[in-house]
Amino acid sequence: MNRKIFNIVLVMLGLATLSFCTYAQKKSPLLVSDGTIFKSKTFFPKFSWSTTPMYYHFGDINRVLKPEEVKFIADRTDFICIEKSHAFNELGDAVLGTKQEVGAFHKIKPDAKVLFYYNSYVAWPFTRFNKEFTPEGIEKNKELKKFLEINPKTGELTTKLKPNFSYYFDALNPDFRKWWAESAAEGVKVSGADGIFIDRMNVDEKSGYPQDKLAEVSKAKGEMMAALKQKIGPDKILIGNNAANNKDVFPSCDAFMFEHYNEIVTSKENLLKEWGDMLRIAKAGKMTIYRFGAKGKGPTDITVGATKTDGMVKRSKDQLEYYLSCFLIGAQPYSYLQWNWGWNLEDGNLIRYPELQKPLGAPKAAFKRVTPDGWEFTREFEHAHVWVNTETRKAKITWN
Repeated sequence: MNRKIFNIVLVMLGLATLSFCTYAQKKSPLLVSDGTIFKSKTFFPKFSWSTTPMYYHFGDINRVLKPEEVKFIADRTDFICIEKSHAFNELGDAVLGTKQEVGAFHKIKPDAKVLFYYNSYVAWPFTRFNKEFTPEGIEKNKELKKFLEINPKTGELTTKLKPNFSYYFDALNPDFRKWWAESAAEGVKVSGADGIFIDRMNVDEKSGYPQDKLAEVSKAKGEMMAALKQKIGPDKILIGNNAANNKDVFPSCDAFMFEHYNEIVTSKENLLKEWGDMLRIAKAGKMTIYRFGAKGKGPTDITVGATKTDGMVKRSKDQLEYYLSCFLIGAQPYSYLQWNWGWNLEDGNLIRYPELQKPLGAPKAAFKRVTPDGWEFTREFEHAHVWVNTETRKAKITWN
């Protein structure tokens, strides 16, 4: 064989090998950290380890998104939720605000999954379904009171005064549960959303529910979610916020958010527990969202709704490595990171974080605990070595 032919053969073999590797990479199963195969569903978003998998969740009460904002977010994720009051001041209905953004994202990224937001406990008056849950609305239609929680100490409706006024739903009323499931499903239908994010699904001592009725409330929430899942259909995503350990809710959900809203859920003990939860959820073929918010003045200061807070852009960039490391240590197939410092569009959702777009690659194995009782953990990815100490809150990601 002469050299020219030999070189041609080498090139052809190289191309064939590259094509096979690309094919194999696309076809290779996603492995859970215990070595089992993740069983995805056709209606899930596309998942890849190529960069840190991101989830975006935001709203702007004043307006819809600008085209450049839609593109910025679509360039970074396929998985999005439109927050509770989006475009309310412009359109008068958060359902229409969601509908606008579903169309905007699908136009430039047809496979993106864009979700509608609804709350299972707080009666935020931003949608067509909830608009009468105000003092004026209740005065006009006193029948609405039967859907709302009564403060046992005062005999009056329980109210939330800050940052916005609202009442609380009474999940123990079966008529309310039926109305709620129908309303939530209608929000998905009208908005054209790919699914729905349900807030306040945690039922525990700190969730605000009557302490002597927690078991009843948990069961009621399970019934609400089961009814909602049936109404929206099997090909729509249903997310339960802070519901990963609610046995009544778990069967109906396709995904769970870990919100990390205070110092208890960001403690070293809880983070370790959550990494186990993420494994359990992945083995069940469900998705996880790890939401961290950059802290304002200190490690336990959770900044919420802090639009235009001085210095938060720098703080969020300085703090990212630690929280990204906490996510990567426990991440499984279909685990997503949400990173900002509040739920408004301007709370970090339009900031460029170069680390989140660096090549990552699939994890090579499960995380390792450096010592049996210590709080140092490591994990290897194709293009990154992760080290974190959740006791000292220090971390280092070495990219390669």
